[in-house]
Amino acid sequence: MSPKPAAATTVAAVASAEDLEAFLDLPYAIYRSDPNWVPPLRKSVARQLSSQHPFRAYGDLCPFLARRGGAVVGRIVAAVNRRLIEKEGRALGLFGYFECIEDPDVARALLETASGWLRERGCVAARGPINLSTHIGCLFLVDGFDTPPHVMMPYNPHYYPGLVEAAGWQTAKNAYAYDFPMTLDRAKAFERSYRLALSAGFRFRPLHLRGKGFEEDCRNIYRVFTQAFADNWSATPRSEDEFLQEARDLRHIADPGLFPVAEYEGRMVGFWMGLPDINIALRHVAGRLNAPGLLKLLWHRRKIDRARVLAVAVLPEYQRARFALGPALVYLGMQGGLNKPRPYRRAELSWVWEDNQSSRRLIEATGAVRYKTYRVYEKTLVAGSR
Repeated sequence: MSPKPAAATTVAAVASAEDLEAFLDLPYAIYRSDPNWVPPLRKSVARQLSSQHPFRAYGDLCPFLARRGGAVVGRIVAAVNRRLIEKEGRALGLFGYFECIEDPDVARALLETASGWLRERGCVAARGPINLSTHIGCLFLVDGFDTPPHVMMPYNPHYYPGLVEAAGWQTAKNAYAYDFPMTLDRAKAFERSYRLALSAGFRFRPLHLRGKGFEEDCRNIYRVFTQAFADNWSATPRSEDEFLQEARDLRHIADPGLFPVAEYEGRMVGFWMGLPDINIALRHVAGRLNAPGLLKLLWHRRKIDRARVLAVAVLPEYQRARFALGPALVYLGMQGGLNKPRPYRRAELSWVWEDNQSSRRLIEATGAVRYKTYRVYEKTLVAGSR
């Protein structure tokens, strides 16, 4: 008797509330035996895909599910970000939210379906994983699977890069994360820069977290961030409203000691953006901030002893070495993380593109060690296009 043929893989767009629940459920099957996975908040993912999300003002998207024999075995989102197309000057599409069993046929079916949807909308090339924009989420982890991800950093099974490469996608760019032990000795190495910045007329203070001071700080951070990172690869500026909403969502976990800002003549000109690693607590709530989940979050939050530094941003006109503003902010960020009843013992400095030499020099000057590598892929969708 001949063996029964394997069930075919089918890929279809998410078309119902049940489909969306299956889309949100899939990672729990993929990562069920992985102790390092931190479940994302389900409501946050659902909100990103909803018709009310700000992305819809400048982009289109379509989530897909792969099924085999009735079981959900993969998911993907194809997206067109018109801001990115305008910036890069070519019809570039995106894929993101990729999750898949360890099966090249399923991965290929997902990627080909997403690519077909993008071609229908005029895209000549595609890039990913990027979840709508780099500000929401991007990158595959390709090296450094032995530790959990820090807050707002990606994590995936070790086999994902191989699945994408087997489907004909090429490396577009790598990014790095750095491990950084927080010690007073390391902080003191940057104290001279802090003194130089003070003598040059810069003043420093913690981020305001309440009332009008918080709103004003967030608007100024948006201005500095947008100017400082205007040339970041594959990134497009958010609207001020998008940025403010994200800032309000993060305010409840922010620590002003980890977020010093620099001012010159009363105007914000730079900041060190650090956040406590709330993933230490989030890994216990199973993606749901219901009453039990919230209690678990509050309980485990007390154990947070590490942080993530998302950015050290300085306006272009103040980036000259003689101002020493970047190293001065490094000094204050470390001091703020250490001088507290429960100090942060380690921080992750992430992420930085491999060819961003100026940021890498500053990071490596702290003694931080590169310990994780991430990757974005690209593929030509229309022959002869650049």
